[in-house]
Amino acid sequence: MALYEHVFLARQDVSAQQVEALAEQFKGVIEAHGGKVEKTEYWGVKSVAYRIKKNRKAHFTLLNLNAPAAALNELERQEGINEDILRFLTVRVEELEAGPSAMLRKRDDDERGERGERGGRGGARPDRGDRGPRRPRDEAGPEEGAL
Repeated sequence: MALYEHVFLARQDVSAQQVEALAEQFKGVIEAHGGKVEKTEYWGVKSVAYRIKKNRKAHFTLLNLNAPAAALNELERQEGINEDILRFLTVRVEELEAGPSAMLRKRDDDERGERGERGGRGGARPDRGDRGPRRPRDEAGPEEGAL
């Protein structure tokens, strides 16, 4: 059996409990066809890049699968029929990620306020390296800005 990462987007006006029920339904489809769902992650409601079937936001859910191709075909067929599913994407991977996915790690970092080296918006300016400090404008030579 092959390993897959499968993400589906559900309409924003369904509840989180309904999305979890959809994930359980899809898990049952995979298991009925001889596959196994290794991990399920609910990523929450996020904005989409462009409108999808008149929706600007969607519930995102990740399923890590260890399943045969027939199980995946049936899963995608049922998602295509379901009116609550806006989009889905399946990617075959060499190995499944053991811990939380990058999306959950990103959300944890955002909640803690970790924004990188600069310390968030409006932080200190980055080091200018070996260029040295700037000269005042009145000391600029003729080659540096005379038009």
